[in-house]
Amino acid sequence: MQRVVAFILFLIFIPISHVAAEEIIKKGETLSLQRCIEIGLMRQPNILAATSAVDAGRSRVGQSQANYYPQINLTAGYSRISPLSGTSSTGSARTSSGNFDQYSSSASLSQNIYDFGRTTTQVKIQNLNLDSSRADLENVSEQTVFNVKQAYYGVLAAIRNVAVAVESVKQFQQHLEQAKGFFEAGTKPKFDVTKAQVDLGNAKLNLITAENSLKISRVVLNNTMGVPDAPVYEIEDNLDFLKYEIAFDKALETAYANRPDLKSLILKRQATESSIELAVKNYYPYLSGNASYNWSGEKFPLDHGWTAGATLSFPLFSGFLTKYQVEEAKANLNVIRANEETLKQGVLLDIQQAYLNLQQAEEKINTAGLNVKQAEENLEIANGRYTAGVGNPIEVTDAEVSLINAKTSYNQALYDHKVTLANLEKAMGTK
Repeated sequence: MQRVVAFILFLIFIPISHVAAEEIIKKGETLSLQRCIEIGLMRQPNILAATSAVDAGRSRVGQSQANYYPQINLTAGYSRISPLSGTSSTGSARTSSGNFDQYSSSASLSQNIYDFGRTTTQVKIQNLNLDSSRADLENVSEQTVFNVKQAYYGVLAAIRNVAVAVESVKQFQQHLEQAKGFFEAGTKPKFDVTKAQVDLGNAKLNLITAENSLKISRVVLNNTMGVPDAPVYEIEDNLDFLKYEIAFDKALETAYANRPDLKSLILKRQATESSIELAVKNYYPYLSGNASYNWSGEKFPLDHGWTAGATLSFPLFSGFLTKYQVEEAKANLNVIRANEETLKQGVLLDIQQAYLNLQQAEEKINTAGLNVKQAEENLEIANGRYTAGVGNPIEVTDAEVSLINAKTSYNQALYDHKVTLANLEKAMGTK
């Protein structure tokens, strides 16, 4: 997943959100799952938001480092003064108006000499927070990857369901032609023709429903990729079953090591621990150096002089402010620790559920595949019996419907397996 994060951070310098969808996806292009994931990581607004949060964290690190450097200020002022008496500030007599000009300017420098580790600790805290925001970006990226996978497999399942519906229409059309032939030959009643016409109409309705479901699934995929206005494109079919082997203990170990949301919380806990240390340092003195060069007078050239020195500030009493800041930091640490334990339990639950669901999905594929074979054999028998004149149209219809349901269930089982596997990978924090 580090490659994904590096890819995202690279995109910080590219205004992808302003690139038209047609420039990313060409009309008629065939997209792989990996290509769809890359587009989603480029275009999803939540990815861009998480990336900006990383930028903000990096800036806060720079802000915390500012106290390492000298602070330099330059000031200048002008005043028009009308004194209460008729003398100037130097005691000389004034003109009849009594007003005079006052000019002043100064350049000052201050430097932190020693603050008992306040600045160092603050920098450490902000670096931990920056790493936490990077983990949050990784977590958002993994969620986006899962969403794209789920939508991608949804399109593939819908495409296969449309194929089943098209095949069903062809089968019922053939059955109608057969029934008409038997009726015209006088071997079958008009009921068979009417029944076949009704079955064909229902099959066409199912085809319309399947095609609409495909359109909706494509809209969902476009949305998860962040390209709702994408042109028409095709996708590669990788819905076929491929068994995934991993031991439960290994999956759990991987999750504890890789989960970005857990990493983020651990880093926040470490930052909170450092915040206690920072709050305690407010009990300690602060040593700083300062120097200034000043110009002042009523006319140019101005009088000038300089000062230099050091200041040691020792907090004697702050109204118990530091005491309560330390207590607040400790309470926040307890909250973070409790949240961390809750998340660890949640990780265990996620792995348990995903692992069991994956096993169930694999078993369902085997059963659904067997059901398709049995339904095909049953339809073949029903068609043979009807052709031989010993069967009836209801038997053929039931067999055809059973085959349609079996194939649809098999497609659903393939979809469930792919999505469940993607969910397990997400629960483990892996691609």
